[in-house]
Formats: sequence, C-alpha cells, structure tokens
Amino acid sequence: MENSTLLLEMRHMQKSFPGVMALRDVSLSVRRGTVHALMGENGAGKSTLMKCLFGIYHEDSGEIFLEGTRVQFQNPREALSHGVAMVHQELNQALRRSIMDNIWLGRYPTRLGIFTSEKEMVKKTADVLENLGISLDPRRIMSTLSVASRQMVEIAKAVSYDAKIIVLDEPTSSLTESEIEHLFRIIDLLKKRGCGIIYISHKMEEILRISDDITVMRDGALIATEPAPNMTMEKIIRLMVGRELSQRFPPKTATQGEILLEAKNITSKHQRVLGVSLTARRGEIVGLAGLAGAGRSEFFENIFGISARAEGKLFVDGKPVQNKNARQARKNGFAFVTEERRATGIFGILSITENMTISSLSSFLFGKLFINDRKRAEKTDHFIKLLNIKTPSRKTQIRALSGGNQQKVIFGRWLLTDPDILLLDEPTRGIDVGAKYEIYQLIEDLAARGKAVLLISSELPELLGICHRIYVMSEGEITGEVNAATTTQEEIMRLASRE
Repeated sequence: MENSTLLLEMRHMQKSFPGVMALRDVSLSVRRGTVHALMGENGAGKSTLMKCLFGIYHEDSGEIFLEGTRVQFQNPREALSHGVAMVHQELNQALRRSIMDNIWLGRYPTRLGIFTSEKEMVKKTADVLENLGISLDPRRIMSTLSVASRQMVEIAKAVSYDAKIIVLDEPTSSLTESEIEHLFRIIDLLKKRGCGIIYISHKMEEILRISDDITVMRDGALIATEPAPNMTMEKIIRLMVGRELSQRFPPKTATQGEILLEAKNITSKHQRVLGVSLTARRGEIVGLAGLAGAGRSEFFENIFGISARAEGKLFVDGKPVQNKNARQARKNGFAFVTEERRATGIFGILSITENMTISSLSSFLFGKLFINDRKRAEKTDHFIKLLNIKTPSRKTQIRALSGGNQQKVIFGRWLLTDPDILLLDEPTRGIDVGAKYEIYQLIEDLAARGKAVLLISSELPELLGICHRIYVMSEGEITGEVNAATTTQEEIMRLASRE
C-alpha cells in the first residue's frame, strides 16, 4: 500500500488510577493513509489510551512517536498544534456561537496581527467545509444544527489544524444511514490525503467495512492487532470478551399478560408528537423504530411528564393517570432511562451510591429527616453485584466509569424505585457487545417479572432481537405496527420512510 509508513507509534504504555490499572503495556501503530479500528469492551482502556495520546492524561510509562519523533503532549492544545486531533463522542461545543467561531476559537485570523478578520474567517471556514463536502453556512449558529452536522463541524475543525492523526470516538452513534455514508466519504477523503484515522466503535459491521487494521483491547491490555481482512465478527467478539458469545440476544422467555399501559391520541404542545396511540402488556418488550426526528424521544418525554401535552390520555391497568411531571410519573410506576446518558442521566461528580439512590431517597429516611447511609450502602453494593458493575468502590465518582457501567448504575437507580413501566431510550448506545448482552438480559428479566418495557433503538437488529412488537414512527406519527418475529428490516425502513 502506498504511504504505508508508520505515522504514529505508542510503545509500552502504562497508566494507573487509584484502585485500577487502566493500561498494561499497550502498544499501537497507525500507518499513514489508513483507518485503524480500536475495539474493546467498555473499561478496556481505549479512551485512556487516546487521552494519553491527546495530552488529557499523562502516562506512567511508555513512549509516543509521531512521524518518528518522540513527543509527549502536556495538553490538548499542544497535541492539536502537532497535528493530533480528537473528535469526542460527547461533543463539547459553544452552541450559541457560529460554526466559524467554533472552528477558529482561540486562533482567530487577524489583520495586522491585532484585529479579528471576520471576512477571512468566513472564507477559511467555507474552504474547509467545501473541501469535505459539507454544505453549511459558516455563520450559522451551532445550536440550530443537528447532532450529525455538529459532528461534521468537529471533524472540519480537526482538519483545519492540518491534522495528521484524527481520533473518532463512536462517530456514528447518533447518525442516520445517509449521514453515516457521508462520514465514510469524508474518511476516504482524509485517507487519500495521508491522514491516519483511529476509529473507536462498537458497531462490528462498520469496523469490518472501513478498517484497514484492527486492534482489540481487554482489561487494559492489548489482546491482538490484525489486518481487517483477517478478522470476522465472531473472532472480534471472542477477543473482546474472552469467551464465545454464541447468541447476540437472550431468549425471550417472558409470558405476556394483560395490557398494563395504554396511550391514546398523545399529542405534544410543540406538535412533534401527533396523535400517538399504543399499548404494552405485562411481560412485553415493545420497540419504537424510526429515523432521527421521528418523535420517539419526544413521545417518551411527554408520557413521563417532562414535556407539555396538548391532548391525549394515559391508562395504567385501565385506570387514567396524569404524569404532569417526572415526580408524578415515578409515583405512577414509570421509569425513564434517557438517550443522552452524560447530559441527562448521570451526576458526574457524585458517587455511584449517590447516583443510584437519588430517585429513591425517601426509602432511606429515618425520623423523616436523616438518611440511613448504611442502608444506602447495602443497597448500592447489592446492585453493583447484581448488575456486574465494574468499579473500584461504591464511593467512586460515576464519571470515572465506562459508558456501559454508567448505564448499569442508571438501571440500578430505577430498579430501586420498583417501576412497572420502563421507558428505555437508546439504552445500549456506545456500549460494547459484552455489556450489551448483560443489559439485554436485564431487560428480559424485567419483562419476565411482569414489567412492561418500551424501547427506542436506532439499531434495527437490536429491536428485532429483543422486542415482541415494534411500532414505527415518522414525523411524529405511528406509521405501522409489526411483529418482531416475522417482520424484516426492510419493512420497518419502508414504514419509517413512509414509502
């Protein structure tokens, strides 16, 4: 392959935190003009390795070479100045500023070395976007963009630094199929320019499609690096989890009972949900499919009481309920695992105990004034063991956990409230295949206990694998209802596209 010389080498990297060895003698090499996939379960050490590269963490030992020269970046600014850029899964942007402000923040083009040149900023931004095939106005405010467009802006920003190495962390987790294809075209363009792309994803099909080399990590250690053609989905899974995972989804064993939840003609005040009606039985897992913007998340927010309703009624066990706010929804037996885990799911600086018990504090009170910390600790330890949460301690700040383990803590939070109806919005987004199976099993166990589970997922195989029935939404409306056992992905896409 042309331009196959080594662009980046990370040799014998080690990094530890209190109570955990995050990296154990890990080495990684990236060739010029290639995509190098980095795979592993949540907590395997992928993000820690990349943060060492990007100057967010400093390794305890090891060496980093960029184009043969040893480097050790003290901070991300230094990494960027040397042509190493990282597009994080959780975007951190100035949403009230324009696209060009976000791209050139901290290094505005100037006239005479003093005055900021807006004309020059517009021109440079337009050039960068045009070269990547991104059709956006440089003056447009970031908050008006979709998540996909914001992600494209972040990639454009990386390219504007003349990046030699670009790290993409779960870049397709919030993208539609057409947006994913656009991203892949940009990656091909960057490869032709000689960039090295480090691609972190849990989506096997993507990895096998676009990667040139694949590295698998497990428990902070390097397990294998192979050319992508030598890898199969089964081999990657085996290397990641250290065992055979013969089935991607647990068997459906729950027995369905009477209708537990009925939503009739739910319409939101902002008109993103239009006359949605559906039912869910005890022991049933009901999926909601649809393209981005179909109104699925807005429907969940509406029936959980965190967005306003124009009309419609909810019934639980045949009795009408109001759910005017989240507190009332919780009292009526609802639980809601939100889509944006970091933004609306966790309290990053609080401990696992605090995060897990925050929705059920009243059950830990004695004397109506004091919290029984011993009882909280016992409950937290119980769910840490039950859900197989990997953490040094219940006192650990939740932001220090991997995404999959954070999600398990959120599940534990709601299980403590003993809900009857669970609303799960993209519960496995950004989670590795091993942790996904554990969450699937947890969902199946909840259904087997007579709960009703409503599940939103952008991954059609996931909906087909764990749901009994699937409602399809488009532009705020239900466009079809299908049996998961007999339908196809093509039928769901036709309904989602109103074809």
